[in-house]
Amino acid sequence: MGVLWIVIIILAIILFISFIIYNSLIRVRNKVKNAWSQIDVQLKKRYDLVPNLVDTVKGYVKHERQTLETITNMRTQAMQAKNPQEKIKANNKMSKAIGGLINVVVENYPDLKASQNFLMLQEELSGIENKIAYSRQYYNDSIMRYNNKIEMFPTNMFAKIFNFEKKDFLETEEKEKGPVKVSF
Repeated sequence: MGVLWIVIIILAIILFISFIIYNSLIRVRNKVKNAWSQIDVQLKKRYDLVPNLVDTVKGYVKHERQTLETITNMRTQAMQAKNPQEKIKANNKMSKAIGGLINVVVENYPDLKASQNFLMLQEELSGIENKIAYSRQYYNDSIMRYNNKIEMFPTNMFAKIFNFEKKDFLETEEKEKGPVKVSF
C-alpha cells in the first residue's frame, strides 16, 4: 500500500509540473500575440493620420502630388499585408517616405512649418513612430523569451509535444536602414 501512495504522489507531482510548464508556454505565446497587437494598434493610428497629413500638405504643395499618392498607396499596401513580416516591411517603406516628405516640405514651405495642423500632425506622427519602434522592440523581446522557453530544457519537451513552434524576429532589411531620399 505504501508503494502505491509513493507512485500516486510522484504521478501527481509530474502532472502538477506539467501543468505549470504548459501554462508557462501559453503565457509566453500570449505575450507574443499581445506584443504584435500593440504594434498593430500603433500602425492603425498611423494609417488614420496619413490621410490627414496628406490633406494638410496638399494645400501647400500641389506639385508634389506624386509623392503624396505614393504615400497613400504605401498605406494601402501596409494595411493589406498578410503577416507581420510583410506588414513591417511595408510600414518601414512608409515611414521613410513620410519622414522624407515632412523634412523636404518643412524646408521648402516655411508657411507650412508654422501651420498649427501640420505641427500637430508632425508631433503625432513622431510620437507614433516612437511607439512603433518601442512596440517592435517589445515584440522582439517577447519573441526571444518565447523562443528561449520552447528551446530550453525541460519546457522544450512539452513544446514539442504541444506543437509550439519557433517564431521569427521582426527584422529590417539592409536596404531599408539607409537614409531617406525624397526628390520632387
